[in-house]
Amino acid sequence: MINFVEKRKWFYIIAVVCMVIIFGTAVVLGVPMDIQFKGGSMITYSYSGDLSVSEVEEVAESVIGSVNVQESQDVASGIHSVVITVAGSESLTTEMHESLTQAMEERFPDNNIKIEETDNVDPTMGKEFFAKCLVAVAFASLLMVVYIAFRFRKIGGWSAGAMCVVALVHDMIWVFAAFLFLRIPLNDNFIAAALTILGYSINNTIVIYDRVRENKRILGGSTPLGELVNVSINQTLKRSVMTTVTTMIALVTVCAVAIVYQLDSILSFALPMIIGMLAGLFSSLCLAPELWVSWKERSASRAKKA
Repeated sequence: MINFVEKRKWFYIIAVVCMVIIFGTAVVLGVPMDIQFKGGSMITYSYSGDLSVSEVEEVAESVIGSVNVQESQDVASGIHSVVITVAGSESLTTEMHESLTQAMEERFPDNNIKIEETDNVDPTMGKEFFAKCLVAVAFASLLMVVYIAFRFRKIGGWSAGAMCVVALVHDMIWVFAAFLFLRIPLNDNFIAAALTILGYSINNTIVIYDRVRENKRILGGSTPLGELVNVSINQTLKRSVMTTVTTMIALVTVCAVAIVYQLDSILSFALPMIIGMLAGLFSSLCLAPELWVSWKERSASRAKKA
């Protein structure tokens, strides 16, 4: 049996070091933001034949500056398209659109380049959308705390819920790290992945808390919380790992399909999901329950001193 509670300080150190690396990388490299959050312009071109994304990026940057290029394909119709996004406070002018289209047609004369869609996002709207997304995540976390506090009120539900949210923040930071390290611009996929990971991670943690409650009933209230938690984690370890592995197999399959069909939008969701799933497994086994034990032990120690 693995003694998770005894090794909790190492788990805390690993988590803190990783957080420092992530935030340090964000400061040094900057955080890539898509137009949904930062504002800017998006132009979609359809084409035929084979097209190099790097060459498209080269052409676009020669005309309008720094861009992000994604390639996609409509599986039903078979139409290939390339999406060029420009994040910034100012939208592209009509002249810039025309210059870019002309440059694309001249560089790829045999690919039947056609402009399909243009879209401009005001930076103020982008910031408002980002703020609303953060509120949605915060509200979801609050509801989870309330749920855990009510469901596990007999074993100290509020403290269990609070520590669970700390672990969930850890998971969301790892989802952010996936976008950061892979240099995927933050967009609505980030919020979707973060909320999905919240659900998966909280589910694993709730299973452990439920087992703690059941073991307390069986073993009696005199059993130390650390022992109850350690036994409960080991009892649910196989279930947590297998659930995560099964989901990750599906996500890896999605990534493979996205790579084959060049579905960048799906890939930018599935890859961070894989990272988030691993982070969620770690936090549900090695952070949330252990933090709860530390909290309860410290509270008991303060009560004795008082």
